Amino acid sequence: MSLRILAIGKKHESWVAEGIERYGKRMKKPFDVSWLLLPHSAREGDAARAEESERILSKLGPQDFLVLLDERGKNIDSPTLAATLQRPLDTSRTITLVIGGAYGVDASVHQRADFVWSLSKLVFPHQLVRLILAEQLYRAQEIAGGRPYHHV
Repeated sequence: MSLRILAIGKKHESWVAEGIERYGKRMKKPFDVSWLLLPHSAREGDAARAEESERILSKLGPQDFLVLLDERGKNIDSPTLAATLQRPLDTSRTITLVIGGAYGVDASVHQRADFVWSLSKLVFPHQLVRLILAEQLYRAQEIAGGRPYHHV
C-alpha cells in the first residue's frame, strides 16, 4: 500500500523536481509517493481527453482508491484530506492520485474516481499542481501522525 501519482505531461521542470524531492525524502510508509508521468496526446480537445483517459485507466488496479484532481471537485481542508487518505490506507488499498492533461479527463475517469478533489477554484499550471500536491501529501502524513507541521 502506498500513494502513486499519475500525471499527464512532460517530466518535472527542475524547480518542481527539487521541491518534489524535498517532500519525497520526508515521506514515510504508507505515505511514500511514486510518480508515473504519462505522455500527453498529440491530439486536441475531446480526442486528446479520450486518449489520455484511456492511458490513465489502463494503469489502475481494480482495488486502487482513485483520487482525481479536478477544479470542479470538492474543496477540502488539509485535515479532511488526511482523513480521506487514511481510510483507504487502513484497508491496505493503494491510493492513486490523477492529474489529467490540458483538456482534463473524460467521464470514464470521473466515474472510476472514488474522490474528486479540487485544490482550488483557481486553475494552476500542471507543474505547480505537482508541487502543491507533493506538499499537501506530506502535510496529510504529518496530520495523520499527529505531528506539529500543520498548525490550526
